[in-house]
This record gives sequence, C-alpha cells and structure tokens, in this order.
Amino acid sequence: MTTGAEHTGHGDTAHMGHGMTSGYAEVHGLRMYYEVRGGGRPLVLLHGGMHTIELTFGPLLDELAENHRVIAVELQGHGRTEDIDREMTLGGHAADVAALLGELGVAQADFFGFSLGGMVALELAVTRPALVRRMVLAGVPYRPEGYHELPPGSDRLPTEADYREWELAYRRVAPEPDHFAELLTRTSAMAAALEGWSAEQLRALRSPTMLLLGDHDLVRLPHAVEMFDLIPDARLAVLPGATHMDLARRPEQVLALIGPFLAADDEGVAARSDDLPGATGP
Repeated sequence: MTTGAEHTGHGDTAHMGHGMTSGYAEVHGLRMYYEVRGGGRPLVLLHGGMHTIELTFGPLLDELAENHRVIAVELQGHGRTEDIDREMTLGGHAADVAALLGELGVAQADFFGFSLGGMVALELAVTRPALVRRMVLAGVPYRPEGYHELPPGSDRLPTEADYREWELAYRRVAPEPDHFAELLTRTSAMAAALEGWSAEQLRALRSPTMLLLGDHDLVRLPHAVEMFDLIPDARLAVLPGATHMDLARRPEQVLALIGPFLAADDEGVAARSDDLPGATGP
C-alpha cells in the first residue's frame, strides 16, 4: 500500500483507519490537505465548491479505494486547507493540484471532480493533458451559458439546509471556522468570473471523459449534450430525478456508472497525451 507520508516531506502527516493516510503539502504558498487510500492506479477526487472531501465523496471513498489509489484533496480555503491572500481562480486550483501530485510522485492519474472540482479537472486536462488519463466530470458546464438562468428559490438551487450542512462540515475541520462567509463570497466571485473553455479546446481533449449530471441539474441538458458531441471520447450519464446536489447523494448509482469507466484500460491514452504540449501555468 502506498501512502502520502513517504512522498511529501513538507508537512505533518497522520495515519488513520482503513489504510488511509492524511497530510499537508506546501504548494504555491498553500498548505494543502490531502488523503490517500487504497492501492492501484491513482484516482484524484476533487470536491465541489464550499464542500469538504466528506461532503462530496464520503460514501464513495472506501468503495473507490478497493480498486484505486484514491487521492482526495481539499482546495484553497476549503475544509482543512487554510485560505491565503491570493485570488481564487480555476487556474490557481489546477496548478495547486498538479504541484501536489508532483510532490506525491504521480505522473498520471484518473480524475473525478464534482462541480468546482470537475472544472478544475477539466482545466487540468486542457492545460496539462499528460497528467489526465480519464476523467469523470459531474455537474460541469464548459461555458457560463451552460447553466440555467434560475430565479431565487428555484428547486434546482441549493437550499438553506444545504448551506447549513456546508457550514457545519466546514466548521468541523477548518483551521479558521469563522472564515466560512468569506469563503462563500470568494468562491461565488470565482464562479461569476468563469469564462470557460472553447469548443476547440474540448475537441482537442485526449482523455476519455464521462459527463455526469442530474436531469434537474444546474447545468442545462442540451449544453451537456453539446459537450458530449465536442469531446472526442465522451460518455454521457444522466441521473433521473436528480438535482445538482443529488449527484453527491446517490453513491450506488454513481459507483455503478463510473466504476466500469474508470476500470477500463486505455493502451494509447498515455502515448497520445505525451504527444501533446506539456504542463502550462505555474
């Protein structure tokens, strides 16, 4: 079994139950929290905005670790990763994740990202194609117009109960529990500034991609179909009767869909990725 402790050399680590190791790595001035479980091909889990690892992936962690070396991270300002005085951007999040994987000695991995985490995975696939073997993007548009225009109180939007759940989860683990309101403001500003990616960038992707969304998602279904048509090796899965938030609450359905997809071998994926431009950005 592999653990994060043997690779970082930069932060505290802790050995916990179920073969899980947790620790921190110093990347770009950020003390970034991560957890490692299981063994096998690396699978990086990227949580949703305002979420912790547990909120997005809790019921999936042990199951995924049966067949993968699961590396779950918490992005800038989220969960156990303290915020820093730096603008919050998708490019910055992606650069942090890439640097963390470098610290862990991971040259290529599968990625499963929900909402914000899925956008970070897509940014990595566009800017660092050699790093991404396969990816699952849950509740992710490629352009801001991919979202529904929703009035306040729409049943597609997170509820007050959702926000309370997020804050309680944050306060349980965050180094600065009272930072939640500021994190919400910063994350909302980042989402509002989303420019997205071009159709040409999606056509150039070489990582097999599963697009996962609910039929009552924040993302418009025609937009997801457009992404499906643009990405060369894509699958599209729609959960019935599911909102955006339900994607993190349907572990059995999600596992049934993504398990066979992530288990597949792609003998030419690494070679194709190596032919593309290397890492860009900091």
